[in-house]
Amino acid sequence: MFRRLGFLFRISRAHGIARRYFVTNGFDGALTMLGLTAGFYTGNDVAIPVVISACLGAAIALGMSGLSSAYISEVAEKEKELRDLEQAMIQDLEDTDHGRASRYVPVLIAFVNGAAPFFVSLFIISPLWLSQAQVEMPLGPLEMSMALAFVAIFTLGAFLGRISDTFWIWAGLRALFIGLATAAIIFVYNQREVILMG
Repeated sequence: MFRRLGFLFRISRAHGIARRYFVTNGFDGALTMLGLTAGFYTGNDVAIPVVISACLGAAIALGMSGLSSAYISEVAEKEKELRDLEQAMIQDLEDTDHGRASRYVPVLIAFVNGAAPFFVSLFIISPLWLSQAQVEMPLGPLEMSMALAFVAIFTLGAFLGRISDTFWIWAGLRALFIGLATAAIIFVYNQREVILMG
């Protein structure tokens, strides 16, 4: 089965699309969780269950958004490609490998697009659940979540660097810089709000 799906991916040239979706949406999930945890960290002692609910809600929304948007767009693209190929070959291709690829590949790409931000988000907020289970950690739950967000951002950047045949550490550091800049903006903004309200 997996070999068959791999074959359909190859003939539809969908590997690159799936990789881009994975990195792009994984990065979105990591930055979103970083933003939420950094915002809660600079807030006024928000209860961890509230943080978990907010982060989990955002993770589910990101996953559903990625799933639905990719499916809709990829179905349209694959159907157009199939029609163009049918016109070029002057025959019906619905029952061929190209026809099956046009039906199944959008589902797989949509799964990747939705799963990437969802599972990256779960990885990042896992310390919040661990803290609820009284598991000892070297940092507080929010600090641990932010640290994991930075790890995820660096890893996704490094992965993209490997794909593009560039120096993977530099690519990871470039992505990490974006994460650090995001956190810095949130910290500065929240400190400004505290000063104005004080």
